[in-house]
Amino acid sequence: MEIYESSGYEDTLALGRKLGESLPAGSIITLEGELGAGKTVFTKGVALGLGIDETVTSPTFTLLAVYEGGRLPLYHFDVYRIEEPEEMLEVGLDEYLYGDGICVIEWAERIEELLPADCLRISIEKDMTKGGDYRRIRI
Repeated sequence: MEIYESSGYEDTLALGRKLGESLPAGSIITLEGELGAGKTVFTKGVALGLGIDETVTSPTFTLLAVYEGGRLPLYHFDVYRIEEPEEMLEVGLDEYLYGDGICVIEWAERIEELLPADCLRISIEKDMTKGGDYRRIRI
């Protein structure tokens, strides 16, 4: 496990970008952290690292946003609102997990039993004693 410290938006974005530049096809990233921790900011960085120019937003109400135009497609899931993990199978989760793109899954702990063991697990934690913008990112 590696631990990174972010002092704000730009640091979190840069870390995501660096990771995105090196990800191979088929990579699955799980993101855990409370609301407002920076999961979507990290995903924006991954998209930039993949060469995707589109604006990345949280797909909270649609479950999935697909971004293309980079060296690999990005499948961005936000499973915060699902009630049962099996709902994700109905939207074709397996096709994306075992496809040729990169999957980033926010709130992945809600569907843990559906995910392969070799996911790249990332947690983003706030520490208000170090300031409102500080994040500890564990990869």
